[in-house]
Amino acid sequence: MAERAFGRCVVRKHMIGSKHLLLLAFPLLVAGCAGSVKPVGGAANVRVVESSVLPEPSGDDYRLPGRAYAIGPFDKLRIDVLGMPEFSLEEIQTDAGGHFSLPLAGSIEAAGLTPAEVAVVIRDRLRNQHVRDPQVSVNLTETVSQVITVEGEVKKPGLYPALGNMTLLSAVARAEGTTEFTNTKDVIVFRTVGQQKYAALYSLAAIRRGAYDDPQIYANDRVVIGDSPQRRLFRDILQVVPLITTPLVVALQNNN
Repeated sequence: MAERAFGRCVVRKHMIGSKHLLLLAFPLLVAGCAGSVKPVGGAANVRVVESSVLPEPSGDDYRLPGRAYAIGPFDKLRIDVLGMPEFSLEEIQTDAGGHFSLPLAGSIEAAGLTPAEVAVVIRDRLRNQHVRDPQVSVNLTETVSQVITVEGEVKKPGLYPALGNMTLLSAVARAEGTTEFTNTKDVIVFRTVGQQKYAALYSLAAIRRGAYDDPQIYANDRVVIGDSPQRRLFRDILQVVPLITTPLVVALQNNN
């Protein structure tokens, strides 16, 4: 049996084989919290990681074999409409949200679509504008595959390039900051390393006042800001592990 102290609270951990796991699927007793004994609950597919820092991804974590490339922000495309040069473009770049505009077709939301799927969207838009039997092809000329997702209570959620030395605060700034009513104590970063999914809970307010370091953000990270359904992963843990002096990192099981 091992113990880990959080302020005045002591969480008891059981040894399973060679690994220390904080079992959240079963009630554990926490002593010394406000003079009472409290059970630790939480999602059954969650275990606390023995670190306050998310693991760093490796090169293999960025490769998705056998999967068609999905268009993202700042990708460059070539669009050809057979026999109609006025609708063809040698090169066009998607914006930060993965959109671009085309004459008659209007604004195209390309983010998350393959080039073939974008070609179908353009074809259907041109047909709706009475262009007879348009034959459209879309090809990638330059790709920016290193992106992060920022969602939740920010002014401009979307996909953003994962720039060198990007941190959580800079990722939030890329999304034009939080809204007036954002709960800055609830920021979750999801990351997959070696096929293991992790989630870490941070407080922007704690980072800004220097309680702990601004964490690094990497390509393929998903940043969820403010109140969200994902926070239930941490619901009961936070009763005994206040997010004041350190982030909370958990490993997710069952592909959740």
